[in-house]
Amino acid sequence: MTIRDMLAGISLSAAIAMAGPAMAADSDNDWSGIDILVLHWSQSSNPFFGPVNAGAEDAAEDQGVRIDIQFGEEDPVVTSNILETAIANGVDAIALGIADDDAYDGILCRAAEAGIVVVSMNIDDSQGREGTCRLAFMGQDFVSAGYVLGQRMIAEHGLGEGDLVFTPVEAPEGTYAVLRHRGVAQAMEEVGATTEMLATTNDHGTALNLMTQYLLGHPDTKAVIGLGQTPTSQAGQAIRDAGLDIPAGGFDISESILADIRDGVLTAAVDQQPYSQGYYAVTQAALAVKYGLFPSEMDTGGMGLVDKANFASAVEWSGRTR
Repeated sequence: MTIRDMLAGISLSAAIAMAGPAMAADSDNDWSGIDILVLHWSQSSNPFFGPVNAGAEDAAEDQGVRIDIQFGEEDPVVTSNILETAIANGVDAIALGIADDDAYDGILCRAAEAGIVVVSMNIDDSQGREGTCRLAFMGQDFVSAGYVLGQRMIAEHGLGEGDLVFTPVEAPEGTYAVLRHRGVAQAMEEVGATTEMLATTNDHGTALNLMTQYLLGHPDTKAVIGLGQTPTSQAGQAIRDAGLDIPAGGFDISESILADIRDGVLTAAVDQQPYSQGYYAVTQAALAVKYGLFPSEMDTGGMGLVDKANFASAVEWSGRTR
């Protein structure tokens, strides 16, 4: 039996089991006893997840449920322990980022077998629903997003045959990094350019130093495309510190990234709408617990680029929704 077959049986039986008792027990629609674990794969210090949490908190208030936000600190052992504790405590749903294709399969399938609704957000198994026991993913189509950004950089800056494009990222082994890079590399390969990845970590100071050292050692680099918020936010400064004059673009939105777009330091950045990831993951998980409604796949951002022409609309809500 494949994971998809297992999941189909679990999800249908769980939906039926959940819907009846929940609605019968709470005729006044008091759902405050519903507990949802929101588990991020990254470090608690990562500012990207502020908007994700804002969305999750708003959704919890709208749905009248309780959420517990935790961070796996990029450590599979920490993440696994949090999941095991949640299952033992009898949570009703889990919304998590799946940053490793294999580390959590057994735990998530046991959660599903126990009738716990499992949805993924922000980052997913690279095989999607085929890869593990989750019902739906709310996040970015990483490959398409990388391809669109790569095409934009090619069109605007004339990248072509033999050019080297530097693609730094916090965690090169992460699913998001692998798939974003695949999209960027595909665009570059079509014009004969090459890419090279480098691990930066989430620490901005470390990232700046590592990126600057790379550029000093590779002065023939023609462009920088950050595959995550941290390297994208440091790209402009690293280029200046290395004494180069080359274009940069990247992924995700922050106040500093928007300022760099405004000032022409960054050509464009992909907005994956983190608020939506948190909001719809919790909303769909709550609806599944309440009514047995099957969660839907949702692409929260992969085709939309923020650039000088439209950055002002993103500035208004930066930090809260982006």
